[in-house]
Amino acid sequence: MGTLRSRQAVEIDGSRGEGGGQVLRSALALSSITGRPFRILNIRAGRPKPGLAAQHLKSVEAAARVSGARAEGASLGSSALLFEPRGIIPGEYRFDIGTAGSVSLVLQTIFLPLSFASAPSRVTITGGTHVSWSPCFDYLDRHWISFLHDAGFDADLALSEAGFYPRGGGCVEARIRPVSRLAPLRLVARGGLRRLTGVSAVAGLPLSIAERQRDQALRRLAAGTPGTEIA
Repeated sequence: MGTLRSRQAVEIDGSRGEGGGQVLRSALALSSITGRPFRILNIRAGRPKPGLAAQHLKSVEAAARVSGARAEGASLGSSALLFEPRGIIPGEYRFDIGTAGSVSLVLQTIFLPLSFASAPSRVTITGGTHVSWSPCFDYLDRHWISFLHDAGFDADLALSEAGFYPRGGGCVEARIRPVSRLAPLRLVARGGLRRLTGVSAVAGLPLSIAERQRDQALRRLAAGTPGTEIA
């Protein structure tokens, strides 16, 4: 990858920390917002299969589309990438990961840039919505987006179909409106537990399995947890 060259590009070593994909996703988001190009080497060096996998490549492609960027080295297995954004472009986008790769991680890559666009955007992403090693859709919808609202971001999420490993095929739609004013998010005290809710679900298995999961969880939580509800 010795051909990767750019003036004033931020140099990033992707093997730092856990050496996973988060450093790449964070770099894509921040570069898109600031307009500062970056070059990253040793992508996912800490993983059993280093380099860009399908999910990470789709994050690169998504970020490039919403920021009008040139992305050199964007191919499966690539260990180096040069990313040069040109400006955030609001609009309607569709991204198909093509595998059970995480929808939530691709969405998180482009959410912040589109929040600072000049007009609203609608994003539809197809892939895995409930897969290992990433936040599931319910976490995004019930927790992540709520905290972002508190910080001044304006967006809605909708799940039209769930997607599990290995098939994927789930579909999430996000409507992202420009930020008018950011607010500080202060999380200094946890507070007391008031209620606990959950959902027990299965895919391609008898519903009785989900019911057994629910019943067992209710038994274990009933003693010290007020107002527990699991559907």
